[in-house]
Amino acid sequence: MKKHVVKALVLLAALPLTLGAQTAKLVEKVTKSGNKLVIPYEKYVLPNGLTVIVHEDHSDPIVHVDVTYHVGSNRESIGRSGFAHFFEHMMFQGSDNVADEQHIKTISAAGGTMNGTTNSDRTNYFETVPSNQLEKMLWLESDRMGFLLDAVTQKKFEVQRSTVKNERGQNYDNRPYGLVYEKTASALYPFGHPYSWSTIGTLADLDRVDVTDLKSFFLRWYGPNNAVLTVAGDVTPAEVVKLAEKYFGPIPKGPEVTNMPKQLVTLDKDRYISYEDNIRFPMIKMTYPSVHNYHADEAPLDVLADILGGGSNTSIFYKNFEKPGIAIRANVANPCSELAGEFSITILPMPGGTLADMEKLIRASLDEFEKRGVTEDDLKKYKAKFEADAIGALASVSGKGSMLASYQTFTSNPDYIQKQLDAYMKVTKEDVMRVYNKYIKGQHAVILSVYPKGKPELKAADDNFTPPETPADYKPDLSQYTGLTYVKAKDSFDRKVEPAAGANPVVKVPAIYKNTLANGLKVIGTQSDELPMVTLQINIKAGQISEGIDKAGLSTLMADMLNESTKNYTSEGISEEIEKLGSSIDISAGPENISITVSSLTKNLDATLKLVEEKMFRPKFDTADFSRIKNQQLEYIANQATSASTIASNVYSALIYGNNNAFGLPIIGTESTVDKITVDDVKNYYAKYFAPDFAQMVVVGNISKDELAKKTAFLNNWKKTGIAIPAANTTPTIAKTKIYFVNKDKAPQSEIRIGYIALPYDATGDYYRAGIVNFTLGGAFNSRINLNLREDKGWTYGARTGYRGSRYTGPFTASAGVKGNATDSSVVEFMKEITLFADKGITPEELTFTKSSMGQADALKYETPDQKAGFLARMLEYNLDTKYVDEQNKILQNITKADIDSLAKKYLPYDKMVIVVVGDKSKVYEPLTKLGYEVVELDTNGQPVK
Repeated sequence: MKKHVVKALVLLAALPLTLGAQTAKLVEKVTKSGNKLVIPYEKYVLPNGLTVIVHEDHSDPIVHVDVTYHVGSNRESIGRSGFAHFFEHMMFQGSDNVADEQHIKTISAAGGTMNGTTNSDRTNYFETVPSNQLEKMLWLESDRMGFLLDAVTQKKFEVQRSTVKNERGQNYDNRPYGLVYEKTASALYPFGHPYSWSTIGTLADLDRVDVTDLKSFFLRWYGPNNAVLTVAGDVTPAEVVKLAEKYFGPIPKGPEVTNMPKQLVTLDKDRYISYEDNIRFPMIKMTYPSVHNYHADEAPLDVLADILGGGSNTSIFYKNFEKPGIAIRANVANPCSELAGEFSITILPMPGGTLADMEKLIRASLDEFEKRGVTEDDLKKYKAKFEADAIGALASVSGKGSMLASYQTFTSNPDYIQKQLDAYMKVTKEDVMRVYNKYIKGQHAVILSVYPKGKPELKAADDNFTPPETPADYKPDLSQYTGLTYVKAKDSFDRKVEPAAGANPVVKVPAIYKNTLANGLKVIGTQSDELPMVTLQINIKAGQISEGIDKAGLSTLMADMLNESTKNYTSEGISEEIEKLGSSIDISAGPENISITVSSLTKNLDATLKLVEEKMFRPKFDTADFSRIKNQQLEYIANQATSASTIASNVYSALIYGNNNAFGLPIIGTESTVDKITVDDVKNYYAKYFAPDFAQMVVVGNISKDELAKKTAFLNNWKKTGIAIPAANTTPTIAKTKIYFVNKDKAPQSEIRIGYIALPYDATGDYYRAGIVNFTLGGAFNSRINLNLREDKGWTYGARTGYRGSRYTGPFTASAGVKGNATDSSVVEFMKEITLFADKGITPEELTFTKSSMGQADALKYETPDQKAGFLARMLEYNLDTKYVDEQNKILQNITKADIDSLAKKYLPYDKMVIVVVGDKSKVYEPLTKLGYEVVELDTNGQPVK
C-alpha cells in the first residue's frame, strides 16, 4: 500500500448497498490520491447499530478481523472491578454454536492468529487469517456477540476466574513493580473515578462476582450498537458487507450507550504514597494529572515528555540521571486515555541513592528545562520519529485495521490518521512551554515510592495520603443492570453449520536478489514499494559463543559500546542526528550473532547509512562510557535475583548446557565474569569478531539491488580478520529426570522449566518434523498441555512447550508460571502429558488439525518488513533457497501418524530431562519430594545449597 494518499469522502448514508431486513447503509468512502496519509476504507452501519469498516488491500492473501466493543474497566462500578477483563476471557469459552474450546481451535486450524485485549476504555477481539477464512471468522465473532450467555456455565466461570487470578499473580502481584499503576491510580483519581482501579480488578472483587453479575454486564455493554467490526486485507467491501448483514444483522440492538463525560482531575497537594516490594532498585514515580486523548494539548505534552526523558540519550533526564550513573532508568511519558491522562516521571536510582535525592534532582531538572526552553532540534527530532512511526504502522493489515477501529471508537472518524499527524507536525516551541506551565510547573503530583524489603528509609517522604477504601457496607448503583433480557437473533439460515473455507489463497514467497562482496559479506534482499521505508540488518556470526566462558557478557558490553560515542560524535551527538532523520540504528548481541538493525524512511536512507558507517567502523570505546555501561550491566545481573521467571530460565540453562558451555550462562554474563572485563577486552573482541568473514546483510524495502549496492559501497572496505568462530562445547548427558528446586520466599506463584538439549535447526530434517510433533503437545493455544493446565484446571495463565534450534544447539523446553498451591500437581500434569505423547503418540484428529493449521499459516509469514527480513536471514544463515518452503509443505502434508509417534518417542525422553521449579520453599518443597523424583535444592546461581 502506498502512503501518499488523500481521501475522497462520499456521504451516502441514505443509499443501501443491498436489499433486505438487515441492509447496511454506506456512510462514507475514503480513497487514496495525492500526498496525504490515509488508510482507504468504506464505512457502513447496520440497522442494529453495528458499524462496519472495510479496508481493501490485496498485497498479501490475508485478512484481519477486529471487533471492538466500547467498554473497558471505566464502565465498571465500585466493588465490581475486573468485569470487562473477565469477560474477555469468557468470550473464548464457546457459544451456542461453537463448542467449548472450539473458538480458538477453529482459528488455529485455519492457520490464523488471534487474541483479545482489555484496557480502561475498550475491549477488542481480533484474528488474522488466510483470506479464504473470512466467512468463518465472521460466523465465530457474531456467534459470541449474539449467542453467548447460555454457554456461560458455572464451571467455565470458575476456571476462568482462577485463570484471571493467575494472570494477576503473574503480571501484577509476583512481578517487580507490578502494583505501581494500581497504587498510583488509587491516589491520583478521586473515589469512584473510572480510572481509580486497575483493569484486571482486585482479588476481593474477583471473589465477589458471580456468574449472574457477569451476564448482566454482557447484556448491558456487548450489543452491536456498542461495537465496531473492522475487516482489513484481501477482501472487497461488497463481500464483507454481505457477510456482515448475514451474520451480525439479525442480532438485536442492545441498550443505548452514550459516551462518558471527560473527567480530568486536579490535586490539592503533592500526595506521597509508598509500598514495599521485592526489588533491588527503588523507584520514584511522579504523576501529574494530564489530558484525555485527542485533546488539543495531548500533542505538545507528548513532545514535552520526549524532550524531558522520552528514552533518548539526548534527553534532559538521561543527561542528569543515567549518563552520570545516578539511575539505571529515567523515563518521562504522557499516556492519555479516553477520560483523562497522566504525565509521569519514573526514576530507578542505583543502589545507594535515596528517593528523596531523586525527587530533588527531578525538580532541578524541570527547572533546568524551564531555563533551557525548547529548541528547533527538539521539535525536528520528535516530528521525524512520529512521522516514521505513523508510516511504519501501516506495514500490516492488522496495524491498519486496529487503527481504523480505534479512530472510529474514540473519534467516530476512521479517517483520522492525517489529522493526528497534522496535530503533531504543527506543535510549536510556544505550545510546549505553554503546556509545561499549565500542567507541570507549580502543579501537584502523586509521588509514589517503591522501596526494597526492609528499607523504608529510602522513601521520598513519609506518606501523607491514604487512598480511600470502599466501605464494607457500600452499595453500588447497579440500576442500569436491572430489567435486561437476553434476546437471541432469529436467523434465516442454520447457524449451527460452520461455514466452509473458500479456495486456498496463493501464497507468494518474496522475490529475492543475492550478492556476495569480495570480503565475504553475503547480501540478500527483496524490493517492495508498499511503504517508503527500508529495513536493513547485518548479522555477524559471533556473539556469546565467541566470547569465552570466563568473559561471559563481553559481546553484550561490546555491542552496547558501539551504541555510544564514535571518533566524530559524542553518544548524544550521533543519537541526535539519527533522531532528526526519524531513523533507528541498534546494535545488539545474541547467543550466536552480533546484529546491526536499521530502519529508515527511504528519503533519509543516505544520511542514515553515513551514521551506520560511523557507528560500525569508528567507535571511540571511551573509558567513561565503558565504566558506566559495565556498572549498569552488573546492576542488571544483580537485579535478576528479584525475578522468579529469570531465575528459573538461568538455572535451567546452566543445568542443560553445563559449566563448560557459553550458552549455559546469561547473555549479560555473571557478576564474576563481567567484573573482570576491561575496555581492552572489548577492543580486542571488536578487532577479532566484528568482521565480514561470516557476516550477512538482509535488506527489505523500497530500494533496488543496484541502488543498495551504491548506497552501501562503504561495506566493501570492511576488512576480513581471518578469525574462526569457536565451535559450541558439548553438553552434559542427563542420566535421569530430577527436580531442581530454587527457593523464592513468599512467591505467590512458581516458575517451572522442563527439558533437555534436543537438536539444532534443520529446515527440512528432524528439527522441522519435531516442530510438527510439538504443535499438538504444547505449541498451540489449544495444545494438550495448555488446555490441561490453563483451560481445564485454571492453574496458569499459559503453559507451552517448544524446540528452539539454532546453528549449534536446540533445547526442548516446557514452561509455565503456576499458582503456588498447584506447583506439584502442575509438574505431575506436565510430565503426564509429555509421557503420554511419547508413549501413545498423536490421534488421527490431532494430526488432521495440525496439518490444517500449520499448512495454512504460511499465508501470514511474509507480510511485514520484519517478517520478510527474518525469512531472508534464515535462508542465508542455513544456505537455503525459496524451495525449502515447498519441501516443508510436502513433509507436512505427507507425514503420517506413525511418523509422528516415532519422532515423539525419539525426541521426548521424559526419563532424561531436567525439571526446574522456583517457588516458596515453605509451601511447595515438601509436596515436590513426594512425586517420586530426586529433588536437589540450588541457590539462585544454580549452585547446590549445603
